[in-house]
Amino acid sequence: MLIKNLATSHVGENEVTPERVFKARRRFLNMGAATIGGAAISGIAGGLLGALPARAAGASLNPGKWSGSTDEPLTEFEAATSYNNFYEFGTSKEGPRLNAENFVTSPWTVEIAGLAKNTGVFDVWDLIKKDQLQERIYRHRCVEGWSMVIPWVGVPLVEIIKRMEPASNAKYVAFQTLHDPERMPGQQRSVLQWPYVEGLRLDEAMNSLTMLAVGIYGQELPPQNGAPMRLVVPWKYGFKGIKSIVKIEFTEKQPPTSWNISAPTEYGFYSNVNPNVSHPRWSQAKERRIGEFLRRKTLMFNGYADEVASMYSGMDLEKFF
Repeated sequence: MLIKNLATSHVGENEVTPERVFKARRRFLNMGAATIGGAAISGIAGGLLGALPARAAGASLNPGKWSGSTDEPLTEFEAATSYNNFYEFGTSKEGPRLNAENFVTSPWTVEIAGLAKNTGVFDVWDLIKKDQLQERIYRHRCVEGWSMVIPWVGVPLVEIIKRMEPASNAKYVAFQTLHDPERMPGQQRSVLQWPYVEGLRLDEAMNSLTMLAVGIYGQELPPQNGAPMRLVVPWKYGFKGIKSIVKIEFTEKQPPTSWNISAPTEYGFYSNVNPNVSHPRWSQAKERRIGEFLRRKTLMFNGYADEVASMYSGMDLEKFF
């Protein structure tokens, strides 16, 4: 196993960040804040953004393009990296950015376990080959009702799975987040059962849309967005996108998932974006795109029905929610 230390450099933001990202940041900060429905959203209001110091950019990545990217306008970089759900660093939207600022993610290893031929412990940059990185612009829908459009940088999960050669009886893929309450202060509270765990059916994991992301907006993931590696499944609600992954396991039985453990009547294993199935405490029929004034209709499978609906043919999507 090779553990690699990524070099850091002390250069200006506009030197390490792609030009379009650098300009987007400046444009967003000059705007003050995005207001939604006439009121500033908590976590990206002008006062909060004004109080948050500018973060140094991560190392630049040079991904190839993917023909399946959406052409919808991107969510501003500052909003996408300031308005986050990552309970390991706090339950407020701004908490992760503030509490994860000094979170060190290099070196980082990932255990591959379970029903596969090639198991073991791997450096994250041995799993994710930098010369195979792609940029994929995906719509994202949070179960709370807000959404974003984000350019992720990573690799299709199916490529990793093929290299691991899962056994014929492997039906699911389970994921686990780092458990380190000293470094992740949110884990000092019993908000959820730690460590955070998630899972996909094997065919979902091998769908061409599913990816392991190591970057965002052309640079390495910041800690509050799940550094150094996170799952991206754009047709599912955001909490399925487990962050700071340390273990991937192939299993025969359906693995437990954190929010299903915590509230099984509210959060199912599948968690597909479905406007026709309401959360017990609110409707999922509409969403509010960060940066837009009006609410919009939520699309079935978040607009990715052509790519994923066949996996759920014949299933009762109200029962298997």
